[in-house]
Amino acid sequence: MRRDTIRSVAPAIALLFLVTACTTVNPYTEDRQVSKLAIGAGVGAAGGAVIGLLTADSKNRQRNALIGAGIGAVAGGGVGYYMDVQEAKLRQRLRDSGVSVTRVGDQLVLNMPGNVTFATNSADINANFYEVLNSVAIVFNEYKSTTIDVVGHTDSTGGDDYNIQLSERRARSVAQYLASQQVLPARLLVAGRGPFDPIASNATPEGRAQNRRVTLQINPVVQQ
Repeated sequence: MRRDTIRSVAPAIALLFLVTACTTVNPYTEDRQVSKLAIGAGVGAAGGAVIGLLTADSKNRQRNALIGAGIGAVAGGGVGYYMDVQEAKLRQRLRDSGVSVTRVGDQLVLNMPGNVTFATNSADINANFYEVLNSVAIVFNEYKSTTIDVVGHTDSTGGDDYNIQLSERRARSVAQYLASQQVLPARLLVAGRGPFDPIASNATPEGRAQNRRVTLQINPVVQQ
């Protein structure tokens, strides 16, 4: 393995050992779960250079790092089926959660409305949304041959600079929580689009509510 690849993968592997070491067993379900202490430590460790910004160059580096970490790519002919099964499991787990699942070619998009995920003007995840993210992480950990672009969006109310920063902080909060649930941080890239990619009109309260969101764009790692 090349030295630069080792440097890029090592923090992610270290985080996996940290979170795994701090898991507990739920006495009622007998499932392993991450302790609250591990969540706090994992989110802190997942910040900074571990979860990078979404850019064209970062996508190439990300794919190389994942291959170097042993994350297998999906053969071209099997991509559709691989994403079909993942889509079905996400739809099942996210039913009645407020999170929509959209299929765009071989990409899956999870749309998390801002009013469900965050308090107003805050990047702190609502406590009742953790279980939703836990369900998402379970599927992500089962289907590892994907990358996840976590993208924050706002409405047009307020200044552009503030909205871009808020949208990026929200995206990073979601990415860091997923990393604390053992999703390999090297699979995660974040971006804040602020008000610049609306899906509805900002002229109405209903439209602005739709525009305040975080999306998870799930892309297969395809063999080249």
